[in-house]
Amino acid sequence: MSSSFSSDQSADRSEPAESAEVERLIDYLQRKGRLETESPTALYRRLQDALRSAISEGIVPAGAMIPGERELAQRLDLSRVTVRNAIKGLVEERLLVQRHGARTSVALRLEKPMTVFTSFSEDMEARGRVPSTTWLRREVGRADTAEAMALGLSPGAAVCRLHRLRLADRVPMAIEYSVLPAEFLPSPDLIEGSLYVTLDRRGCQPVRALQRVRADVATAHEARLLEIETGAPILEMERRCSLENGRVVELTRSRYRGDAYDFMVELARRGS
Repeated sequence: MSSSFSSDQSADRSEPAESAEVERLIDYLQRKGRLETESPTALYRRLQDALRSAISEGIVPAGAMIPGERELAQRLDLSRVTVRNAIKGLVEERLLVQRHGARTSVALRLEKPMTVFTSFSEDMEARGRVPSTTWLRREVGRADTAEAMALGLSPGAAVCRLHRLRLADRVPMAIEYSVLPAEFLPSPDLIEGSLYVTLDRRGCQPVRALQRVRADVATAHEARLLEIETGAPILEMERRCSLENGRVVELTRSRYRGDAYDFMVELARRGS
């Protein structure tokens, strides 16, 4: 669904949302929340339910900023306390995101199927997002004991280490720590865009992967990079990728924002 709501990734974060889209949202909230009628349900709760519906129905798309607290209060003829309480509940549900110095925006949630082997860039492009990378560190070094065991190498073998911040539409989504045998990637400078495209050009594209996912919380350092609170939920995925001949070509540990990423698995009953 196309929308002219302002995005929280826009260059000018103070630019107001386009009036036509705001008018549509205000009208929707008034009708859906029955804000002008008597009801035993608390006013802030009715507004909260209406905002939740507006998000689920795409009235305000993922990543878009909603009008400010003052504007909503004025346009809906409500107190700012009522609006604040409604928004607070949706922030706690992780449907809305509040960042210091920026307007409140709809959470950018993405689903990643666990049964399909794709790269971060492919995932984002398939969803109409623009992927990008901020390099945190890249180097060639010697494999430690854990890396050597995971990659099937001798201790001290040459490896290429990649430490990247992955973004979608300029919003931080994940931190990735990757290690590859240097025989497959002699230098991180060889990477142009996608790592897997680079490996494919070198004739060593991985064809299968073993993944493990666990829940964790963000450290202070990770929170700064991902623009979330320290201790916020994190989904950690460890992926070990192999070539057709079984050689391990990549070991990656990714730390995904828990408020922005869902991993999806399709299951079937045994024998069905």
